[in-house]
Amino acid sequence: MRLLFLGDMVGKTGRTAVWEQLPGLISDFKLDFVIVNGENAAGGFGITEEIFRETLAAGADVVTTGNHVWDQRDALIFAPREERFLRPSNFPKGTPGRGSGVYIARNGARVLVANIMGRVFMHPELDDPFQAGERELAACPLGEQADAAIVDFHAEATSEKMCFAHFVDGRASLVVGTHTHQPTADHQILNGGTAYISDAGMCGDYDSSLGMDKEEPLNRFLSKVPKGRFEAANGPATLCGVGVTISDRTGLAEKIAPFRRGPRLEETAPSFWS
Repeated sequence: MRLLFLGDMVGKTGRTAVWEQLPGLISDFKLDFVIVNGENAAGGFGITEEIFRETLAAGADVVTTGNHVWDQRDALIFAPREERFLRPSNFPKGTPGRGSGVYIARNGARVLVANIMGRVFMHPELDDPFQAGERELAACPLGEQADAAIVDFHAEATSEKMCFAHFVDGRASLVVGTHTHQPTADHQILNGGTAYISDAGMCGDYDSSLGMDKEEPLNRFLSKVPKGRFEAANGPATLCGVGVTISDRTGLAEKIAPFRRGPRLEETAPSFWS
């Protein structure tokens, strides 16, 4: 099975690039399943139902989120009725929406996708992410109810991301870190067969501060006095993510490689999909 995960879409330039390029990526790489993190898609803060639906129309199978999931109040309305929209599963019981789901890939595989948020340096501080991961994977075990299991671990601290991956090693196909918007170079397959990367990066303008126009963040570092709001940068976007080949027999990872396409970063794509 061929799976592509695209990191946080940031603003109009990021989401437009995803919408324009994803259909071609699915066709060219013969992708079986696509996950996109959409929590920064609406001006850098949250996501609307219209943006969510456009992302599905472009070919995404699931849209995950993180700490900005409720920045657009619209999300509180559509989250409960949209099975392919995920918010972190470790929100308190009774929170609108869902934190995981099982979806059918283009090759017929059953794919468990769980969205979990870390707690170190994160706000709001949610329930224990390790217990959440245990609960999600125990309820839908790899090789039994699921042919593949993917966790979007939305967190700040690399140590927390890595420890979570080791915790579920052998029980998940992929643990992919999101939130920091900077693609890391530590993609690997752990001892038990789980693919891992600390952060997939973002889909947005990298001539920026994490996808936001750099002038106001720079001003705040220098002066400590806000002059205005953070606004999403609107230059050409670079798509960043990770590609994984998952064994049809075991549900574990066989290969992992970064995916980057755009004007700012060195372009790369999984050579094993050629």
